[in-house]
Amino acid sequence: MPAGLSWPEAAALALLAPALLVTLCRHLWALRWSLSRDRASALPLPKGSMGWPFLGETLHWLLQILARVFSRAALESYLPRIQKVVSWELRGWCMEPGSIAVYSSAKTLTFRIAARILLGLRLEEKQFKDLAKTFEQLVENLFSLPLNIPFSGLRKGIKARDMIHEFMEKAIQEKLQRNNPEDHSDALDFIINSAKEHGKEFTMQELKESAIELIFAAFFTTASASTSMILLLLKHPSVIEKIRQELVSHELYQQCNCCCPSDINLEKLSRLRYLDCVIKEVLRVLPPVSGGYRTALQTFELDGYQIPKGWSVMYSIRDTHETAAVYQSPPSSFDPDRFSAAQMEAVGRFHYIPFGGGARSCIGKELAQAILKLLAIELVSTARWELATPGYPAMQTVPIVHPVDDGLQLYFHSLWPGCGSKA
Repeated sequence: MPAGLSWPEAAALALLAPALLVTLCRHLWALRWSLSRDRASALPLPKGSMGWPFLGETLHWLLQILARVFSRAALESYLPRIQKVVSWELRGWCMEPGSIAVYSSAKTLTFRIAARILLGLRLEEKQFKDLAKTFEQLVENLFSLPLNIPFSGLRKGIKARDMIHEFMEKAIQEKLQRNNPEDHSDALDFIINSAKEHGKEFTMQELKESAIELIFAAFFTTASASTSMILLLLKHPSVIEKIRQELVSHELYQQCNCCCPSDINLEKLSRLRYLDCVIKEVLRVLPPVSGGYRTALQTFELDGYQIPKGWSVMYSIRDTHETAAVYQSPPSSFDPDRFSAAQMEAVGRFHYIPFGGGARSCIGKELAQAILKLLAIELVSTARWELATPGYPAMQTVPIVHPVDDGLQLYFHSLWPGCGSKA
């Protein structure tokens, strides 16, 4: 203790020094960003805080999230495979009365679809189940690592990752050793060939990582949208009935038919205007991803302020969908008719962005919508479902939209007695 100071004075000094240092650091941090403004523009920088040194507004943003949580040619060739896998998988789990966690089942289903369609992986049934289980475990453990993962969960996640890489390596080796690789072309072939065109050969590690990343993009977000669709349809039985009426009018709904019509194609899917509106509304109300980031390549103006070149800009998909003035009915309601041609004429481009927008919008959006349409057709044609729990689960929006706790648990019943035997 410095000479001449009492204990209370010394304690106050000890607290004051760090406080002054933090204040100085914050002012220097704000000065750093104020100096980044584009001198060629007379516009001011946006108002607001630059947050803490190095961390910025990250902590504030996370707290806001937690508060919100708790308070055509290419697709044509894919369609028969999507249809076969969707129909086969659904007959295996949703036609028998009983409690099912749809969120987990949807993840297994969409993983199977993504693996078969995007990469052409033809694995046995047990391999698919094991691979989907380990992939799900990897995502649930490692993706939430900073928040709540115990060390045992980390070990499980690493083990799951290693198992996935082992599965992938075997599948890729078989693919590379085909006698006639021209007979079948898929997304992995495209990755390999595009690398060769640029004079590069991918290593096995790079191929495995690319394949897993590709499946992840198609698998997890589509699973989220599938769960959201099932939940929202359950809450709005009148929408289910209107879908069935549309299927009847296009001769795609027949009694005692246990699965999707075998001759459905992209042309027939495109005629289902109301179903298209339903899928759009599902993705508007519960977009799988909350938002995205972009880097400003050039200084631009936004609402009277300049956004300097090099700044990162975050856009909120969910907030855009909830506040866009173009929607006629209340944005918080579930109303597929808001996307009818009569209501959506002459509106802007970026009021609806579940797949992002511009040059970097999701390249798999058409495939995802086709999967969702086929899933909807299969479900409304063959089953009725009800909650297996006292109430609806809360939906968590980070890292993607999904039900919290035990997922969305439902009872599924066959519409046609005798058609519900397990495949």
